[in-house]
Amino acid sequence: MHTLNLGILAHVDAGKTSLTERLLHATGVIDTLGSVDAGSTRTDPLALERRRGITIKSAVASFVIGDDLAVNLIDTPGHPDFIAEVERVLSVLDGAVLVVSAVEGVQAQTRVLLRTLRRLRIPTLIFVNKLDRGGADATRVLRDIAGRLTPAVVAMGSVQRAGARSAAVSPYGTGDPAFATRLADLLTRRNDALLAAWLRAGGALPQDRLRAELAAQTGRVLVHPVFFGSAVTGAGVADLIAGIAELLPAAAADVEGPLAGSVFKVERGPAGEKVAYVRMFSGQLRVRDRVPFGGGRPDEPVQEGKVTSVGVFEADGAVPGEAVRAGQIGLVRGLGGIRVGDTIGTGAGPHAQRHFAPPTLETVVVPRRAADRAALHTALTRLAEQDPLIDLRQDPIRRETFVSLYGEVQKEVIEATLAEEFGVRVGFRASTTIHIERPAGTGAAVEFIGVDPNPFLGTVGLRVEPAPVGSGVAFRLAVELGSMPAAFMTAIEETVRETLHQGLYGWRVVDCTVTLTHSGYWARQSHAHGTFDKSMSSTAGDFRGLTPLVLAAALQQAGTEVYEPVHRFRLEIPGDVLDAMLPVLARLHALPASTVAHGSGYLLEGDVPAARVHELQQQLPTLTRGEGVLECAFDHHRRVRGTPPARPRTDHDPLDRKQYLLHVVRRV
Repeated sequence: MHTLNLGILAHVDAGKTSLTERLLHATGVIDTLGSVDAGSTRTDPLALERRRGITIKSAVASFVIGDDLAVNLIDTPGHPDFIAEVERVLSVLDGAVLVVSAVEGVQAQTRVLLRTLRRLRIPTLIFVNKLDRGGADATRVLRDIAGRLTPAVVAMGSVQRAGARSAAVSPYGTGDPAFATRLADLLTRRNDALLAAWLRAGGALPQDRLRAELAAQTGRVLVHPVFFGSAVTGAGVADLIAGIAELLPAAAADVEGPLAGSVFKVERGPAGEKVAYVRMFSGQLRVRDRVPFGGGRPDEPVQEGKVTSVGVFEADGAVPGEAVRAGQIGLVRGLGGIRVGDTIGTGAGPHAQRHFAPPTLETVVVPRRAADRAALHTALTRLAEQDPLIDLRQDPIRRETFVSLYGEVQKEVIEATLAEEFGVRVGFRASTTIHIERPAGTGAAVEFIGVDPNPFLGTVGLRVEPAPVGSGVAFRLAVELGSMPAAFMTAIEETVRETLHQGLYGWRVVDCTVTLTHSGYWARQSHAHGTFDKSMSSTAGDFRGLTPLVLAAALQQAGTEVYEPVHRFRLEIPGDVLDAMLPVLARLHALPASTVAHGSGYLLEGDVPAARVHELQQQLPTLTRGEGVLECAFDHHRRVRGTPPARPRTDHDPLDRKQYLLHVVRRV
């Protein structure tokens, strides 16, 4: 049996979870439809999800189409505050269904999702949902999809009685000449051989060839078939299921290949053990296998662990098995150090990548009771295992804990999760914008062993240079690899990466190359009676203590510039409010790049600082009588003009040498 790992994605409230429920019902997995409003859906198991009526965590359910296709369906959050959960799922998908509301049409998150799916070459069907709702307009939404998402779309059916409970869908059959003409026009634009055959045939091609070519071009992400229906009434869902089987490619399953899998979710079991959700791309992961895993973060070493149990997803949920095979998704226990984004095995599975923007907000989490500080740290560490992008950051000096956020709803969910699952009640400080630093130039510094003012038994020289935007941090050697023990080299690199978490202004330093230019150590020394003399022998601790001082000096010489996150906005407003809107945008430091007539109103596109997006959202309804439509998504970082904002440091500050050395004492 073939396997298809299918993602269901959408803007919040487009009906994604309801569609998941309808698919499970239509394929016989469940007997009774659950309801998002009633909190009874299968893929929203968390109490918080049921109470709020939104998906917060991705969930897996399985069903079978026909005799030979097993579908692992992954329901993902639609709210932009939980885009990190979507990001982790993308790397394990064979195909996707993007859900669009027939009432609201294309929304901000819809555009972000399809752009990402197309960039990652994930075959995608579009399902226009909620045809039974008042205000549903299939023609308008199809035009909206072609104009705002991609013109490479074709409707797979016609809609009757849109906006009524009796709304129905009629699929275009093989004998429909108008559909054949539209399909041929779309497909021949992307296949010269098909165009030549179409011309030779006098503008007529067999329907089976057109359908085969539609499946091929959908699989290559050249076109996107559009289906219509209602998850509530079931209209059009059978056509979508047939389309999934016909048009989306099943997983390649090299069961005999080298072991390669990817971890996209981590939970804790009843006994506190880690449970990893793993998509296998090659080979088989068996119970009792000892396997390498890691790579979720570039500074983490590869580990090894023994698999104690596996579960494979079937119609009844995850059932115990002996192995998770290529193409399948399974639950794996026994790998204690496993993290989201890790790869398993030695094969060429995908590595963790960032497809969406990083969080642009951070906040301090404060326990309501001082006695809960330790419990709060433990609880947040558990949450960071499930969502590494919250980027847990400790300030041991002020005894504060920071987390990164995509938005205020995420803050509410963290608060409720800590209270309900861990019994820790917390509050939050006001959210602040996360900036970054980039080197302004090149700087270098070196401190030699045995030469004042270096109190450490080690020589370290570092050069810091700017690197291309988006390249991250690279560590290179300009010294012989064998010039020092490997443990000392590792200590320097790890400390460099850790120190760059806080630059001259306290923000993370990115897009730079750090080169080790000098190294030196004193070999292990012993007294005549054979005892080890730490006062005469270099240790890894020397290099961990010295590296921040050298790197801070190099950064000071290079200088850094602070950059703020900037969103790209798309704003539709009535024509008579343009004169009132432009001064507001200017006050918020928003820069419209274009202003064009759009129907009876205007369409403005441009940039706005992330810190001002919430304020713009709050003012928009009043300024536009509730008619304004705003889409915002992170686009880039822009250099801050004027006095750069600074963030309080959470370390012993190597920029202040005296204070740093008072706290970082070499152990004798």
